[in-house]
Amino acid sequence: MVASASYQPLVDILQALRSHSERMVDQLASRALTRGTARRRIHVRPSPATAAGPENGDMPAETSEAKQEIDRATSVVVNFASPRDAADIAALTRCRVIRPQSLVWLEGYQALIRWRNENDITGLYAVPYDAETEVGTTKAFPLGRWVHQQRKALRAGELDPHRKTLLDEAGMVWEPGDEAWENKLAALRSYHRATGHLAPRQDAVWGEGEGDGEQLAIGQLLANLRRRGGLGKDPGRAAQRAQQLAAIDPDWNCPWPLDWQRHHRHLADLAEDEPGGVLPDIQPGVLMDGDDIGRWLTRQRDASTWTQLSVEQQERLTRRGIKPVEALSPAPPVKGTSKAQPAFQRGLAALRQWVEREGPDRPVPRRHGEPITVDGETEPVVIRLGVWISNTKSRRDKLTAEQLGALRKVGMEWA
Repeated sequence: MVASASYQPLVDILQALRSHSERMVDQLASRALTRGTARRRIHVRPSPATAAGPENGDMPAETSEAKQEIDRATSVVVNFASPRDAADIAALTRCRVIRPQSLVWLEGYQALIRWRNENDITGLYAVPYDAETEVGTTKAFPLGRWVHQQRKALRAGELDPHRKTLLDEAGMVWEPGDEAWENKLAALRSYHRATGHLAPRQDAVWGEGEGDGEQLAIGQLLANLRRRGGLGKDPGRAAQRAQQLAAIDPDWNCPWPLDWQRHHRHLADLAEDEPGGVLPDIQPGVLMDGDDIGRWLTRQRDASTWTQLSVEQQERLTRRGIKPVEALSPAPPVKGTSKAQPAFQRGLAALRQWVEREGPDRPVPRRHGEPITVDGETEPVVIRLGVWISNTKSRRDKLTAEQLGALRKVGMEWA
């Protein structure tokens, strides 16, 4: 209603009346707010009624009727064919009669009011950057972008004070930190709608970033948010942000690596169309978004990998019909390898841990050290994984068939 061109004739009439009596129309803007909602008639007198007293009480009937007639003649009476919210009448009077605003700006303002009403929002609230709503003939008005432009105008000193007052009354959030966070949330929502998860590769980028045409490094963003203190030092704000992220994806901060979570979400998507949600056999080479689902599934079924999964991870796989294969009987010890075997197993465990966290396609830097938990040790043992891979590759002709097979299962194609 505020931005509709259909009400221009009413605006013209009210502006003409205001040139005759400013107070009469100004009261329409203020008193309409006290008349309740969903009324057909808004009736405002030019001045408050005089309090009842002895003089008025003794006024002759003829004089009283004459005064009422004068009041009726100098009152503003606005009739509508259907019930109208008194607040809309007040906003129309304020924004288009008393302090006229451009219809382009008023369309955004009306969209903001409508979006808040539709979502039952009161008080201060930051509009998400990707928020859209219907207003007038526009089916998907980019409200989030419009709000972003108002913040930019305020920072540049270009926002009219009256407009700022209107936006303050509408619960506008001006703080840049909150705005930046809302922009990131919008990108995360967009990514989740497209992929079904918040477990991107660490080098993944997405969308338009924070609205300036730049892509957001969404993989690094998730990695930072999952770190200790990644949601900010303020406990209250951190808890609120965690709730917002959980509303997008409850597993955004899962206790296992994001690479595992991403592959599992791929499996869950495939299982949706299968009877009972149980997956058929998937062979290595089946790709989804660049991830080799078959090869990853083979690793999960491996008995040595399965035992390293948490109980919840095992339960999730079991619900998809995925079970570990029985471990082969250990081969008889080879003479002279009693010391080499434990070292190989430690290196293999470190390699599996790296692949689960970083994915099979990311090479291990030569100087990288991978801490692992070893039975009998009170603290993690750091394995020089890059050096171990290089040495193992150069000595692969001395490895057993079982060792070579274990390396191939974790993506070492040279084995």
